[in-house]
Amino acid sequence: MPADPTAPVWRGRVRATIAAIADRIIELAPRIQVRDLATLRAQFPGLTPEELADKLVAGACAGTATVGAGVGAAAMLPVPPAMPAELATEITGVAVIELKLIAELHEVYGLRPAGNLRQRGMACLTSWTEERGIDIAKPASLNAALGGQMKRELRQQIMKRTLRNLPSLTPFMVGAAVGGFMNRRDTRKVAEKIRKDLRARQVPWDALPDALPASPPPGPAPLPPGD
Repeated sequence: MPADPTAPVWRGRVRATIAAIADRIIELAPRIQVRDLATLRAQFPGLTPEELADKLVAGACAGTATVGAGVGAAAMLPVPPAMPAELATEITGVAVIELKLIAELHEVYGLRPAGNLRQRGMACLTSWTEERGIDIAKPASLNAALGGQMKRELRQQIMKRTLRNLPSLTPFMVGAAVGGFMNRRDTRKVAEKIRKDLRARQVPWDALPDALPASPPPGPAPLPPGD
């Protein structure tokens, strides 16, 4: 088949789009709604940390697969100029789902990063781009996430991570099933890397200052006879 003469233009537009949405992801990271450990344990009672983490990963994989399926189907349409907008939707959607997953995995393993919402959001964004767990024993690394140099590095990492899939996103080569599969696979890979990192520093639930009981507390004791 002859080379597509529009390919260089299309790729250039995609790169420009990714550069713009990298800033958007950095802006969104501190605003993502993250469930704390108490909320997660209340929603999924009776699960061990590993079982709860499995649930979170499965839900995130399903979410990013849905996003990828939609963009994969759009790639089948003979309208290449629309692809940068479609790709922007996918990258942002996947990033939000995976950032939420990473933050909640840190909750499950008892390793919530210190700081306010913005600091925790930037720390999770660093974790996402570097595909590793946050080292909460090094507060200096968390503070560095707020600097301009770190923002530039994050932007470069986001572009590198998303551009590596571009050869598979050319029109007529990706369908809904393939787009969903790619995102599910990549989300699971990221989760496995981060979980492996977090297990090495895991803090047991009963050692946390706001630990919940492993099972619901028993009901009131029966009254003695005659009361």
